[in-house]
Amino acid sequence: MSTVLPKSTREIRLASRPQGRPVKENFRLAERDLPELQDGQVLVRNEFMSVDPYMRGRMNDAKSYSAPFRLDAALDGGAVGEVIASRSEAFKVGDVVVHPLGWREYSVVDAASATPVPAGLAPTSAFLGALGMTGLTAYAGLLKVAEFKAGDVVFVSGAAGAVGSIVGQIAKAMGASKVIGSAGSPEKVARLLELGFDVAFDYHDGPVAKQLHEAAGERGIDVYFDNVGGEHLEAALAVLTVGGRVAMCGAISQYNSTEPTPGPRNLAVAIGKQLTLRGFLVGGQRQHAAEFAGKMAGWLADGTVRYDETIVDGLENAPQAFIDLLDGANTGKMLVRLS
Repeated sequence: MSTVLPKSTREIRLASRPQGRPVKENFRLAERDLPELQDGQVLVRNEFMSVDPYMRGRMNDAKSYSAPFRLDAALDGGAVGEVIASRSEAFKVGDVVVHPLGWREYSVVDAASATPVPAGLAPTSAFLGALGMTGLTAYAGLLKVAEFKAGDVVFVSGAAGAVGSIVGQIAKAMGASKVIGSAGSPEKVARLLELGFDVAFDYHDGPVAKQLHEAAGERGIDVYFDNVGGEHLEAALAVLTVGGRVAMCGAISQYNSTEPTPGPRNLAVAIGKQLTLRGFLVGGQRQHAAEFAGKMAGWLADGTVRYDETIVDGLENAPQAFIDLLDGANTGKMLVRLS
């Protein structure tokens, strides 16, 4: 019996560019006809889509490392789903793939931009998180960008988020002498301790510099994995050891700012301490993907690494999920379940 294929899809479009913190009125739920499949394309019924902090920058009409989202056009981002029609030799109906055309229920995807999901390794949602871009960001950022070494003391900001929670667990698995994490609630702090962080603190409880100094002690920190920027980066610079390394992954504390944000007031300490501050994008780390996939599969299988997901149901709720992500409402990976 042949499957009746959908002729249209619902999608989330950018209705207007946010000024500061996004609001639901910046987004619009719309429906459009699906184009006919061309050679080399597949039709995917999306199961989960990802919302990620970097998407906030793409909502601005500004030149950056990734093109801005277009007004009144569907947003995009990571998604995972089942192939329900194929005109590609690379994929057959029933295959599960990860692809970059989320924010819609059905996606017509060029096969070259889809990645197969191995059956039985983990739930499909994990391939948007721990086994996907999120996990690779954590792995490459810590080991390749920050050049982590066994015995290092590591500080992770935004540590209860999708990337940060995995960074801390990888550091422990690879022999860190201490892993410190900051998060935004007592519940998140408790979760970090459950995941094996040695020390965790709530940045709302007082100045980050004071809490970090108490957590690090006189030993200081060797590596700072920065997801937050701002006050956290300034605090980390103060306690980094000579030759310390910073992997600059994100600056979520500044993404909704409407005015230019000043840099750390103590940046000059990087000179005397001979620090390395290195920004990176996960797209520049894909050469490590195979190495990462093998390591992470083993860590997940034996329980060395665990991951959290915050799941919101329904495409229509994706804008609120994104807003909540920027407000820190998630623990672990923020996902929207579509089917």
